[in-house]
Amino acid sequence: MYYVAAALLGLSGLFYSAGHRELGSFGADVCSYGGRFCDSPAIVFTGAALAAAWGMFVSVK
Repeated sequence: MYYVAAALLGLSGLFYSAGHRELGSFGADVCSYGGRFCDSPAIVFTGAALAAAWGMFVSVK
């Protein structure tokens, strides 16, 4: 589950950068497919936080 959280965290950063026009033409392509996530990358970040919390919850020894 930590891998999923890390992937979602990376995607959150990608959408944040694309939404702020820091990636050039690649950012425009990213935002054309995931426009809502470019407008609000906190959605993906929240998913990453929930995945990390779930991973911590299920891996208690």
